[in-house]
Amino acid sequence: MPLRVLFVDDEEDLVSTVVERLELRGIEATGAVSGEQALTLVERQPFDVVLLDVRMPGLGGLEVIQRIKRTHPDLEVILLSGHGAREDVETGRRFGAFEYLQKPVDLEDVIATLHRAAARREHVHR
Repeated sequence: MPLRVLFVDDEEDLVSTVVERLELRGIEATGAVSGEQALTLVERQPFDVVLLDVRMPGLGGLEVIQRIKRTHPDLEVILLSGHGAREDVETGRRFGAFEYLQKPVDLEDVIATLHRAAARREHVHR
């Protein structure tokens, strides 16, 4: 079964590019351009991992991870940030983030991290 990933970022071009590149590597990827859209998608379809930008207008990534973990505690979330604020890293980990990646990210690093998160989810939640 392919890895199911939700990629959330407010930059539409980035979302479409990353989704396309993940799909070329056999990953079932879905994109969302807002925290609200991400929460709706998480309720409607199953994902193994969420790749989530921290800084977005409206509902930011730290609020989104809190809400996801409340309703789907077994869903792994990887946070992305172009800012790298230490408080965001610590807060994200406290909220249950699997990993924290700094933008710009190398796609191969992202894919390796997605697979590690999915493996942990499978191992922990059997």
